[in-house]
Amino acid sequence: SIIHSKTLRYIPQKKLTVSEPPPEWFGNGPNAEGDKKWTNKNWLKSRFHFSFAEYSNPRNTNFGVLRVMNDDLVQPKRGFGTHPHRNMEIVTYIIQGKLTHQDSMGTSESLGRGSVQFMTAGTGIRHSEKNAEADPLRFIQMWLVPKANGLTPNYGSMCGTKINFDNQWAHIVSSTESDAKTPVKINCEANIKVAVLKEKKSIEFNLSKNRQAYFLAMEGSPIVEGEFGSQKFEQHDAAELYGEEKFKISGPGHVLIVEMDSDGQGGRSDI
Repeated sequence: SIIHSKTLRYIPQKKLTVSEPPPEWFGNGPNAEGDKKWTNKNWLKSRFHFSFAEYSNPRNTNFGVLRVMNDDLVQPKRGFGTHPHRNMEIVTYIIQGKLTHQDSMGTSESLGRGSVQFMTAGTGIRHSEKNAEADPLRFIQMWLVPKANGLTPNYGSMCGTKINFDNQWAHIVSSTESDAKTPVKINCEANIKVAVLKEKKSIEFNLSKNRQAYFLAMEGSPIVEGEFGSQKFEQHDAAELYGEEKFKISGPGHVLIVEMDSDGQGGRSDI
């Protein structure tokens, strides 16, 4: 069954827009043929949760301060060539493989599963994101609206080996104005948490009144329960969560939550 209640709006992956742009658009050579390491015929398969690039839907532009969430699968030795960003907080969470980042501030590093990279694009930054490895790369990239425009560009990261998200929440991102001790701080009032749940293991997520959260099942088939009942998710499914509610999330699943103030705007008005 599919649930749409006052505290949970289920978004099945079939409601996401899939984009597979030609390789030359981002400075790549032709797609590989016969490479057994490739898991998709095209170099990139993106799932857009909100309006982005060629996908424009006035009834699905954002969820609070969360403006972009893209689920990107990049094949070996391919990637996004150097491109600019401005006035956005950009957070990237790596699910599988390794992401190699280079930017106009001189940063260059590769990050693996469970790692987070962030950028304050501010007045302007140029960077590239590539899969330099022999295996596919999958990551979630989120763009969040900053508290102000014209901020000084900044970059930071956290290696996934430094956190424990096994059967518990790992609070990985919080606001620079928050007292929360997280490895990543952004110029936006939002919290990002992740967890990897084994089968029959569960955790709670309490959402207070006037707060909302975007939930993503990155891997597995987790179940979310509350006063509304029970909703099963498959990989790539998402949901809008609204307070006041106490959610129980059960595995197996690799899940992500972006929590923020409820502004009464955004969300999927087309579902």
